[in-house]
Amino acid sequence: MAHYVQLACFPLALFIFHTSEFALAIVIHGASKVSTKSFLLSKEYLLAMMCGLLEYGFEEIYAPGMKSKMQISYMGLFLIILGEAIRKAAILTAKHNFTHDIKTFHHENHELVTHGIYRFVRHPSYLGFFLWSIGTQVLLINPICAMGYAVVTWRYFARRILYPKMWSCLKMYVFRICI
Repeated sequence: MAHYVQLACFPLALFIFHTSEFALAIVIHGASKVSTKSFLLSKEYLLAMMCGLLEYGFEEIYAPGMKSKMQISYMGLFLIILGEAIRKAAILTAKHNFTHDIKTFHHENHELVTHGIYRFVRHPSYLGFFLWSIGTQVLLINPICAMGYAVVTWRYFARRILYPKMWSCLKMYVFRICI
């Protein structure tokens, strides 16, 4: 019976994450510069969350004892809270320097943030989301989705971190050829 708490905490974690992302975007950038994209809901993301719910349901039916290991769910809840705290600390520290979009060129009012949580981690918002997303699946005791989320989010952020560097190198390479 206690394991149904997991299923109640999951949508609550989603709600808190997405509404706080949207609210912070409005507070930092102003409502006129924020769109519904700041909710961070893509088709792929929603599909991943549905996979998590499907795994939960399948395992609840075919391996119900697995879902009763509340110590594992508590670890997932800890990862959710830690990830949320790290990500929100990153957003609040970076303020207007934080956006959900990749920037490929320097904006006039942009500055590199090196204080606060950025003293310890170069991409704390990515680390926060990484921990949060895995935590949602550990909360549900979904071993398949937990591993899947870890691999997919790791690869996603690795490519995202490299994107501006690759773009700059490509521009330099093309520029040299065109001369």
